[in-house]
Amino acid sequence: VIGQPVKSKRPKEPGENKIRPVNKKVKPKNPKMKERESVDSSLKSQSILTQVMDKGHFQKLAATLSLAAGQSIELRCKGSNVTWNYPSYLDTFKDSRLSIKQLDRYSQLILANSTAADTGEYSCWLQLCNGNKCRKDETKTGSTYIFFTDKEELFVPTPSYFEIVYLNPDKPAVIPCRVTTPSAKVTLHREFPAEEIETDGTDIIYDAKKGFVFQHPTSDHKGIVYCKAESQGAPQISIKYHLLYVEVPRGPPSTTIAVSSSRAGLSDRVHVVCTVLGEPDVDVSFRWQYPGQESERPVIIQNFWRLINRGIGHTTRISKSILLVEDFEDTDVGNYVCIAQNLQGETTVATEVEL
Repeated sequence: VIGQPVKSKRPKEPGENKIRPVNKKVKPKNPKMKERESVDSSLKSQSILTQVMDKGHFQKLAATLSLAAGQSIELRCKGSNVTWNYPSYLDTFKDSRLSIKQLDRYSQLILANSTAADTGEYSCWLQLCNGNKCRKDETKTGSTYIFFTDKEELFVPTPSYFEIVYLNPDKPAVIPCRVTTPSAKVTLHREFPAEEIETDGTDIIYDAKKGFVFQHPTSDHKGIVYCKAESQGAPQISIKYHLLYVEVPRGPPSTTIAVSSSRAGLSDRVHVVCTVLGEPDVDVSFRWQYPGQESERPVIIQNFWRLINRGIGHTTRISKSILLVEDFEDTDVGNYVCIAQNLQGETTVATEVEL
């Protein structure tokens, strides 16, 4: 059986991958595996990721793994150029409990003194490099989702006590109340009016690795919700999630420009405002072109954004960039151009100021 440790007749050299005898054992079955590769490629992709067990034994990993919080874990990924993916907060806080080393034949990931917050996906893949360009080798990957169970922390801890979830009509929305114990019973509740939200398994489903998924969000779903989990003890409550409904078409920024006065006198204060209405979770960047730019004429530029409600619970993000000329001169006469950009593209608008 692939998942069981294999006894070795000789001591291994440091760094030697002790799973090799297992591969020899299953060698006669290789022809069958080749026939099935197109049907079940996941067996092939899982083969490079293993867990180091006691006494140097190895175990291939299933799609999920449950460990008690507090345990340490060592994973190995076969290959000489390996990239890892793991819960992002470990990077955010530069957690010293996590260490990754690339050796000759494999890469090693060690997570010491695990906590419930470490629950998440751990994956690795080989990089194929040609000069400075590298790409992921899709045929050599491995992935497992690890639950670090903790009866005191049924929900995976988060850095905040309140989160905003945007409900967009053209894509699923996720209320990310993930659990550390996959067998926990989890329900979704609305704060006002106080009621349990039915999970029908079609429009609203629960996934222990993601949370509650609204497949087709509508404005009826907006409001404040929380999750409740039960597992052999008193129920626990998650943080609260504020569901905001969004109805703004996707695309390049919807941009307008306005000026305090199209005719300015010498020494006047003139400000030009560039405004974008868009989705709450889509960032907008601004660039300006103005008459005194080449002569390095001093101007003040301020950028900011806020969320606004536009009737029946619809939420929009309003982003603004303001260019201010404090002491208008001849060199400031001309066109003021604002370029607003998001991930979908950019929009250019302009206005003219005369003397």
